[in-house]
Parts: sequence; structure tokens; C-alpha cells
Amino acid sequence: MTVKQIVMLALQLSIMSTVFGFGLKATTADLLYLVRRPALLARSLLAVFVIMPVVAVALVELFAFPQPVEIVLIALAISPVPPLLPKKEAKAGGKASYGLGLMAMLALVSIVVVPLAAAILERYFGRPLTMPPGAIAAVVLKSALVPLAAGMVVRATFPAVARRLEDVVVLIVKLLMPASIVALLVAALPAMWAFIGSSTVLALAMFTVAGLAIGHLLGGPDPDHSVVLGLSTACRHPAIAFAFAAANFPDQQFGALILLYLIVSAIIGIPYARWSHPAARPVHVAA
Repeated sequence: MTVKQIVMLALQLSIMSTVFGFGLKATTADLLYLVRRPALLARSLLAVFVIMPVVAVALVELFAFPQPVEIVLIALAISPVPPLLPKKEAKAGGKASYGLGLMAMLALVSIVVVPLAAAILERYFGRPLTMPPGAIAAVVLKSALVPLAAGMVVRATFPAVARRLEDVVVLIVKLLMPASIVALLVAALPAMWAFIGSSTVLALAMFTVAGLAIGHLLGGPDPDHSVVLGLSTACRHPAIAFAFAAANFPDQQFGALILLYLIVSAIIGIPYARWSHPAARPVHVAA
């Protein structure tokens, strides 16, 4: 096994452990949160799977970005939220049940929607684009749905064990995730540096800001909802985006560019999360 394979395995294990930890605390009510709010569910699907692909296509048509950047923008636009996002949304003051339910719902829906979106984009751009449902299912099952369900089963069946496992999961994530992320960034730094100074960062920033604004607006008047949908619309699943880009353009390398997107979206998301946090919201005092 190569060093790269070890690093990727460590990162995958840390992601699965994080989502498993979500499951150790999740309830059925969390997963049904969106189902019981059909209007919010419809706006969420509209923001993530309809408006953002339109935004990506508009950016590609309006600006002369390098081709790899255009491919990544389209790939990101049709990908659902990453499985680690509910933790970030909760820290920003978002409704935890909404964030968790939205992550699970978008992961499930993406198995059908992503191949459908690829077919629509194929007709629009006039070139073959494909994303088999099986490939999407493999990613979302492994990274989101299976570890989440496993954690919920352990919680429901062995609640005492679930409480003890929470500390173990936190320790695994604290050890593996930072180390694997640093290793990936160090390895990809030369390739990422090649994109710095071009229009790449601008393209990724515009995509992220548009996602935050669209999601925040469609999240509705409840700030606990708007911050969750804002982050969920701007932050996309890197593994699915990479799988789509690599499957359709096998002669190009996209790993460094997607890592750069993760950095750009994380930086832009920091002030948005602070602005959306309850501590930053104005307090209205009744007269």
C-alpha cells in the first residue's frame, strides 16, 4: 500500500467515524425533520440541485475560465453536500436536526438526481457526460448513509455502548482527520499553486458566494434554517464532484483544483458562519 493510499484510507475512516458519531446522537425525528416540512424540503432541493447548476452554467458561459475550472464548477454544482457539513452548520448556530436530515436526504436523492443532471447537461453542452447511479450510490452509502444508519442502530439498541463510543469516535477523528488533510494539502500544494493568480480562485469564490446567498434566501425567515441551507448550497461533496469530473475527462487531473475549492469555500464560509451565529444576531427588545 502506497503512502497516498494510506492517507486516503485515513481520511475516509475519519469521515465515516464523524458520520457514525452523528448517528450515535441522532433520532428518527432528526431524519424526518425535513419530511415534515415539505415547503422547506422543496426549497432545499431547488437551491442545491436546480439553482446552483444554473449558476455554474452561467459562470461558464459568461466568463472565459480555464477548461478544468469550468469542469469542476459543473461537477460541484450537481454534487450534494459533504457528510461533514452538519457539524459546521451546528457550530454556526443552525438547526442541528435540519442539517442532519438535509445531509441524509440530499445524499439519498442524489443517487437519482445527479445522473439526471448529467443527462441534462449532456444535451445542453452537446458532448457525452455520464454518471452511473451505482457510482453515486457507492460514494453516498459509504461516506454518509451507512455510517449514519449504523450509529443510529447502535444508539437505539445499545444506548450505554453508544455513549462510551462517542469519546472513541472523537479521538479517532481528532487523530486521523487533521493528519490526513495536512498530508493531502502538502502533496497537492505545487499543483494548487499553479492555479493561484489566475481566474480560478475568483471562479470558486463566485460559486461559493452565490451558493451562500441563494441558500440563505431560500432558507426562509428562520435564521436557524437559513444558515443551514446557505452552507449546504455553497458546500459540495468533493468525492462525487471528483468522480464526475474524472469519469468524463479522464485525461485531466482535478484533485488539486477540488482541494483548492475546499479551501476557498472554507475561508469564505468563516465570516458567513460568524455573521449567522446567534451571538451575532441583533436582539429585539419589546417596547
